[in-house]
Amino acid sequence: MNPDSAFNETNEFTLKERLSKNIAYNRKKLGLTQVQLAERLGVETETLSRFERGKSIPSLLTLEKISQLLSTSVADLLSEQPKTADNDALIYTAWISELNAEDKYFVHTNLKQMCDFLRQKTKNKQII
Repeated sequence: MNPDSAFNETNEFTLKERLSKNIAYNRKKLGLTQVQLAERLGVETETLSRFERGKSIPSLLTLEKISQLLSTSVADLLSEQPKTADNDALIYTAWISELNAEDKYFVHTNLKQMCDFLRQKTKNKQII
């Protein structure tokens, strides 16, 4: 057996395993189902399931699209440790990513007003 081929087989398994776990992890972190992500990706749910189970590897173009839909990078999907960014920011980004500019503005404006209101409410409780 060629030592290089053994290394490549081990490397490929590890890569598939990391990629599959990271796709599933990031999808779940954003609160998306396989059906939802598959629809946005333009593939069958079974195809996405095979990616997440490590049964097949997406093409580079598909991998790039997955990373965009999951608000992460291709590098993070291939990394050994998932990125621990602010989960709330990633979730909110995923929610509004497909909205048009006017609707995004509406969401941002209302979210800011709600946060301002709750901050003031908390401040008032501390004064009492």
